[in-house]
Amino acid sequence: MASTLITGIGELTTNTGEKQRDVSVVIENDRIAWIGRGAPEADSRVDIGGRAMLPGWVDSHTHLVFAGDRTAEFEARMAGKPYTAGGISVTVEATRAASDEALADNLALHADEAARQGTTCLETKTGYGLSVEDEERSARIAAAVADEVTFLGAHLVPPGADAESYVDLVCGPMLEAVAPHVRWADVFCETGAFDEAQTDRVLAAASAAGLGLRVHGNQLGEGPGVRLAVQHGAASVDHCTYLSSSDVDALAGSSTVATLLPACDLSTRQPLAPARRLLDAGATVALASNANPGSSYTTSMAFCVATAVLQMGLSIDEAVWAATAGGARALRREDVGYVRAGARADLHVLDAPSVTHLAYRPGVPLTWAVWRRGVLVGSGPGHESR
Repeated sequence: MASTLITGIGELTTNTGEKQRDVSVVIENDRIAWIGRGAPEADSRVDIGGRAMLPGWVDSHTHLVFAGDRTAEFEARMAGKPYTAGGISVTVEATRAASDEALADNLALHADEAARQGTTCLETKTGYGLSVEDEERSARIAAAVADEVTFLGAHLVPPGADAESYVDLVCGPMLEAVAPHVRWADVFCETGAFDEAQTDRVLAAASAAGLGLRVHGNQLGEGPGVRLAVQHGAASVDHCTYLSSSDVDALAGSSTVATLLPACDLSTRQPLAPARRLLDAGATVALASNANPGSSYTTSMAFCVATAVLQMGLSIDEAVWAATAGGARALRREDVGYVRAGARADLHVLDAPSVTHLAYRPGVPLTWAVWRRGVLVGSGPGHESR
C-alpha cells in the first residue's frame, strides 16, 4: 500500500478528544493508519513545519448544479430589497437551458474551489431543474463529483404549475427518476415554497423510497419545518434562523442536526441563527456554506467558521467541530470529520500554529495543504515533501 508520513504537526485537532501536539500521522492509501509520536517508515514523508492540522471541512449543504448569475438580485438586496425564495426561478430557467457539459464544468469548478480551501467532503443538491428530465440529469451530474447527493425537487413550485399537481410529480415520477443517483431527499418548507401538508407528503414518499431525509426549515420565519424534520427522523434541518422554544427543545431531544448557514443569513440580511442557544440546550449543530448563486455565493467554510465565532457566540473549537464532525453527523457519516485511525484521510493544514487563527485572522487564506482520500489536492507556498 502507498503510505505517507506527515510530521511536524504543531497542533492536531482530531475531534475525538483533546488536541494533540508535536505528533505525526501516517496515511495508507485513502485512510489514516496511525497517529502518534515518532517517525515510522513510509513511502513518502511531508514535514508541515509546526503548522496546525484538522479534519477537512465537511460541507453538508450546497446547491452547485446550476447555471446563470444573480448578481443583480444581490445588489438589490444590499440596497434594501427583502429576500424571498422567488429568485430561485431565475436559476431554474438558466439551468434548464444549459448543456450537461456546462453544468458539469460549473460544478467541477466550484467543487475544486472548495477543495482548495479545505473542503474534503461535499454534499450538493438538485433543485434547479424542477422537471423530471432536468432533475434526473442534475442528480446524475452531481453524483459524478459530490460525496453526497440530495434530491430537492421540492425546492419551489415552477411558475405556472399547480402546487398539488407538482407535489404529485415530485413524489412519483421525479422521485423514481432520481433515486438511482441520490442518497437523500430534501424539501423547502417555507412560506412561498411548500406548506406543512405538502412537506409531510414529500418526506413520507422519499422515506418510503429508501432515501434519507433533510429539510430546509425556519429560514424566513417560524414554521413547521423543524417539527416535521424531527417527527420524520430527518438527519438534518437546515437554516434554523427563526426558532421557537419548542423547536429548540425538539432538536435537543432528537438526533436531527441543526445545520446553520451563516453566510446565507448575512447575504439575505436575516438574523444569524441562534447557535449558542442551540448548543446550550444540547442540540447538535453543524455549519455549512449553502453555496448557491442566489442567497449564499461562497464555498468558504473558513468564512462560516469565523462568522460563527465572531458573531454567533461559538468558541473556535465548537465552530471547527460544527464544520467538520457536525457536518459528518448531518450526513450520518463516521468516516469523515475526524482524524483517527481508520477514518478517511481527509486532512487540512493551516499556515498557522493553531485553529484559533481561523477567527483571529478572518478573511486571510490560511489553507496550506489539503489531503482528500489520501491524495494531496492543494498546497500552499513553502510546501515541501520528500
